[in-house]
Amino acid sequence: MNRPARDALAHPGPILLVPGSVLLPEGPVDGWAVVVDDGRFAAVGPADELARSHPHLDAVTMPGHLLMPGFVDTHHHLTQSFGAALAFGEPSEIFRRVWVPLEGALDEESAYTAAKLAALEALRGGFTTVADAGTRADVDVDVVASAARDAGIRCVLGLVCNDADGPDGQDGTGDAAVLESAEKHLARWTGDPLVHPSLAVSIPEAATEPTLRATARMAAEAGAVVQIHVNEHLAGVERSLVRHGLRPLEHLHRVGALGPQLLAAHATLLTPRELTLLADTETAVSYNPVASAWKGNAVAPATTMAERGVRFGTGTDGTRGDGFRLADAAEFAQRLAYGLASGDSSCGAGWTWLERGTHGGADAVGLGALTGTVERGKAADFLLVDVDTPELALSWDLPWELVRRGNRDQITAVFVAGVLRMWQGRPTGWDGAALVERAAGLARAAVAGAGVTRVHPTSTAARALGRGRKGSARR
Repeated sequence: MNRPARDALAHPGPILLVPGSVLLPEGPVDGWAVVVDDGRFAAVGPADELARSHPHLDAVTMPGHLLMPGFVDTHHHLTQSFGAALAFGEPSEIFRRVWVPLEGALDEESAYTAAKLAALEALRGGFTTVADAGTRADVDVDVVASAARDAGIRCVLGLVCNDADGPDGQDGTGDAAVLESAEKHLARWTGDPLVHPSLAVSIPEAATEPTLRATARMAAEAGAVVQIHVNEHLAGVERSLVRHGLRPLEHLHRVGALGPQLLAAHATLLTPRELTLLADTETAVSYNPVASAWKGNAVAPATTMAERGVRFGTGTDGTRGDGFRLADAAEFAQRLAYGLASGDSSCGAGWTWLERGTHGGADAVGLGALTGTVERGKAADFLLVDVDTPELALSWDLPWELVRRGNRDQITAVFVAGVLRMWQGRPTGWDGAALVERAAGLARAAVAGAGVTRVHPTSTAARALGRGRKGSARR
């Protein structure tokens, strides 16, 4: 698309935008348009009707483009972007060997740069909202908020509320200082247009039972979510069984922490009873299929969760920021893990994974009333996708094609809160290339000084050692 189109879309006033088609909750429709004003969809309807009702607006036409909701990443760690490529070939629970030391090595500048780099990748991939599960870096959480705000992405910002000492935790009365900080965090961002506060606990054993109960109550009262990694690794499930006689999700249920305010990250290892608990308590899940594949976890039973009415969205866990590739991975992982064995040729079909990547994700992170669909009154968080490409032009079933054949190269524009944030893969209003260059230098220094331990050597080193052989490497 040409420069005049970009300039018209970047206009600060109301915009009448007429794409080739619009993806509504019930499916794609041709001949519709939207009016974007003051950060929201002021009107959504047939293009001729909107032109008549808004005669003062000159239509910005985008033929050959689909206007669709932006993707919602329901699980991210923005300050881990410097180490994203360290996760390849590694066994589970890499947080102990990679993420804890790496984030611990970040200062204020490197934490800000890492978070903004992650936001840049997310925006390039069509994500308009990310849920950050809390940083371990020794910096004020405002550093992460500033990075997200400066990049122009909507962020559900977690504050880590761990208060149990030792690797297995210990029960007590709860840490008053932690709960005081949590209360202040929930109030701190009231009215912020892009930052939405959230609480976080790394894993259930990282917080005392009183704190698990208190954070659940505080989040529910504030209309926020608590993000917790739950039933992700077999080792974690076994530790919980030894300590509590219950699996992690069962333990959270016993202490009263399940409910609509809980966003359970991963939930890859679920029993039938635990699926019932999720459905009955309206607890939300972040289904992270790429993270499962990269780290050797099980694959969450997402198609079963959909059938059972479990609330869930899809998350990257910081693996790669491409909303279309995530939707493809979400379907493909279900096909490999469950569909092939049962002869399920649909595995949820394309609409399931588009819905879970947009509105379902917004609901899971507590923003379902604000974003996730193209509807009058909702935040104007949306994408303009070029569908006149070899992959998408010969369309028979657009939702399936977006899942199977879509990719971030087809995204022409990304809007968050009605503002043009990305144009043809580049940020508007700030220098993305300069950020990447700065991040490269800071990342090398941070990783070198962090004491990160990898089980698997680099691909080149592994090849030199002999196919299939494993070694140790420190970065």
